[in-house]
Amino acid sequence: MKKILVIEDEAAINDLICMNLEIAGYAAIPFFDGEVFSSHLKENHNYDLALLDIMLPKKDGFELLEELKRYEIPVIYLTAKGDLPSKVKGLRSGAEDYIVKPFEMLELLVRIDHVLKRFGNDEQEEIQIKDVVINERKRTVHKGGVQIPMQPMEFDCLMVFWKYRNRVMTRDQILNILWGVDFEGESRTVDVHVGNIRKKLDFSDIIITVPRVGYRMEV
Repeated sequence: MKKILVIEDEAAINDLICMNLEIAGYAAIPFFDGEVFSSHLKENHNYDLALLDIMLPKKDGFELLEELKRYEIPVIYLTAKGDLPSKVKGLRSGAEDYIVKPFEMLELLVRIDHVLKRFGNDEQEEIQIKDVVINERKRTVHKGGVQIPMQPMEFDCLMVFWKYRNRVMTRDQILNILWGVDFEGESRTVDVHVGNIRKKLDFSDIIITVPRVGYRMEV
């Protein structure tokens, strides 16, 4: 399980981020004070990613970024500082991404996924759901020990459901994640992929239709 630091002094925001990270399958480690975290980091630095506020008590996010870089922990800034000089400073100093509050939680999860991919820390060797075994690295799917042929977009769609499991997703959100940009085509394309996945893997009770919204993978 990937360990993600949440260094944010507003307790409500910190709690919300941690809750969503844990739902998405990450281990979330919260900190509320820059100096306290700095002391902790000297002894414990086995983390996969840090979500870092800039305006923190006693030691700010710009200072902490330099300390995190020493241990090669990638950083995504989460901050209310939306001015251009702060963004430029944050990215030039080595942050992997810079997200301005308020933000959509799904957008944060997607950006986390992209950063972990760049650092090679995103893949589980095997994922098991009922009698289905998915190998993300090899892009193979077996059901009951038999390999199931999957089209590339079907496999990618399946992995989107897994990575954002137990979360309601609209068709447009799924397509935007798959394509990496705003998708301008027909959002009902997702229905075709979902239908194929359900039929091939007997996932009618796993990928649930949410009326008038989209889908949710329940695992």
